Amino acid sequence: MNQITPASSVALPQAKKKKKKNKYDYRRYSPLLIMMIPGLLYMLINNYLPMFGIVIAFKEINFAKGILGSDWVGFKNFEYLFKTSDAFIITRNTILYNLLFLCLGTIMSLSFAILLNEIKQKVLLRTYQAIISMPHLISWVIISYLAFGFLSVENGLINRSILPLLGTEVGISWYTEAKYWPVILTVVEQWKSIGYGSIVYFAALVGINEEYYEAARIDGASRIQQIFRITLPIVIPVIIMMALLQLGRVFYSDFGLFYQVTLNSGALFETTATIDTYVFNGLTGSGNLGMSAAAGFYQSVVGFSLVVTVNYLVRRKNKENALF
Repeated sequence: MNQITPASSVALPQAKKKKKKNKYDYRRYSPLLIMMIPGLLYMLINNYLPMFGIVIAFKEINFAKGILGSDWVGFKNFEYLFKTSDAFIITRNTILYNLLFLCLGTIMSLSFAILLNEIKQKVLLRTYQAIISMPHLISWVIISYLAFGFLSVENGLINRSILPLLGTEVGISWYTEAKYWPVILTVVEQWKSIGYGSIVYFAALVGINEEYYEAARIDGASRIQQIFRITLPIVIPVIIMMALLQLGRVFYSDFGLFYQVTLNSGALFETTATIDTYVFNGLTGSGNLGMSAAAGFYQSVVGFSLVVTVNYLVRRKNKENALF
């Protein structure tokens, strides 16, 4: 007597086959793949193709021979950074400023994000977001003119209006007094970047389940306790990710901040000179592309090593908080 095969046993293999076929059906994702093409092309042209220029760091460029035909000089171009008498100053300034901006920026951005999260009216929230994020969109050229409007010796707002109110009649020559610039640069950098960072953290805060806060309020937790017991532990992965990304550029400095805002004043060299500005001044003076490429390669290697090392330490502590 012939056995009758159940319909479910026939349909099941067919469903699995269909499911397996759909798994590799790239036509489903063709709109998304097409949308990726411009971004991938930009990344390829802007980020990866220039990497072949690393060879310039090990050559003495002769434009008559071309890049590939120029003579190899080994690590001679790197001596420009390490053998100069100013190597300690520019390295110290670059590292300390970036670490200060990283720590202070994280605290300020997270604080502003928490304050924004307390605003429940959408109109006010969008208004405050627009106000604090606007400086991030302003060019450093414009910001340098704004800073000059405050710090100009003769017509600056501080010398003409603020200092007389404080009982100081003699104006300060801000662009020749190096001791004031660590504070000035920190204030200007935070004013410009704090909006972007706060929006990133605010996006993370919005995703926190409100039930956590409701349970904490029922248990009698204050707002400060809710921040330290609920908000910060949940946002820690985002904080670590942002910190790792910034650590990768700890040997880079914001050229607009240190060159344009300071007006490249030689009197401020001790507190405002960084690797980028020093290399730029050397490049405009000598025109040696090899030294400039060597500095960029050195900064990239150090930044990559820092990211990998810190990420390894974070991964050993907690794999979920690691970037990769």
